[in-house]
Amino acid sequence: MAKAPANPTSGVLLVDKPQGITSHDAVSRTRKAIGTRRVGHAGTLDPMATGLLVLGVNGATRLLTWVVGLDKEYTATIRLGAGTNTDDAEGELSKRADAAALAAVTDESIAAGVAALTGPILQRPSSVSAIKVDGRRAYTLVREGEDVVLPERPVTVSEFEILATHRVSLPTSDWLDLDVRVVCSSGTYIRALARDLGDALGVGGHLTVLRRTRIGPFGVAGASGLDDDLAAHLLEPTDVATRLFERVDLTAEDAADLGHGKRIALGETGPGTLAAVAPGGRLVGLVENVGGRAHVLVNFPEVGA
Repeated sequence: MAKAPANPTSGVLLVDKPQGITSHDAVSRTRKAIGTRRVGHAGTLDPMATGLLVLGVNGATRLLTWVVGLDKEYTATIRLGAGTNTDDAEGELSKRADAAALAAVTDESIAAGVAALTGPILQRPSSVSAIKVDGRRAYTLVREGEDVVLPERPVTVSEFEILATHRVSLPTSDWLDLDVRVVCSSGTYIRALARDLGDALGVGGHLTVLRRTRIGPFGVAGASGLDDDLAAHLLEPTDVATRLFERVDLTAEDAADLGHGKRIALGETGPGTLAAVAPGGRLVGLVENVGGRAHVLVNFPEVGA
């Protein structure tokens, strides 16, 4: 393994997480590869899932707050025919639907079930989620034998598309597998969509494959593998911030003043969060225009800080 740099830079890293490891495992491997403890993530993936993790390194971890809430896109396989106690393939199967009930599931009934789960909906998160109940993770309580039923909460499923349908006959059971694509708000559980679709169709359902393909403007096609030279694939904080927000170019004097917390004049800008950039391209901070002056949301340290 190559020796990590002595003074690693700041940046954002797009990683394609493989199946079978946790998001924390991916963070740990990144810390060792780049040579810093300061690595954070913008949303986890289950060990069963693959796909895009957005990691922040050193000072760029401050950007992750603005990445966490972005919309997300997934591809997945929903298996109809039985639910599980985890709503995915790692859990224990409930009673299987009989062959006649599964055969009665039509393309039209699937389309109706999908339509009912599209748009603004109330969703009950999976009981093995990381949501805290009285200060403890729900999945921990489930592993200890407690019956956890989480309250519904509003989410938005903007796209729920059936890509392919496969009827699977095995010696012990029949299944109906649906390959799907989902675009949704942050906090949506694809496992719960599988569960709820199966319940609506009367045959049960769970997730067997899950891959996150996009978070906001960042796609998995641009992600690195964990065995790549991760330091070489860091995205500059300025490049990331200006993909998320309108860019404001500062003078050297304004950049220095903003870095010291002064409310510099901005002139006319668009509404919302702005990426304030110094001459030479360094991201100084994220700001809002309040009465023509910059209200600092967060400042960023110099590279390597």
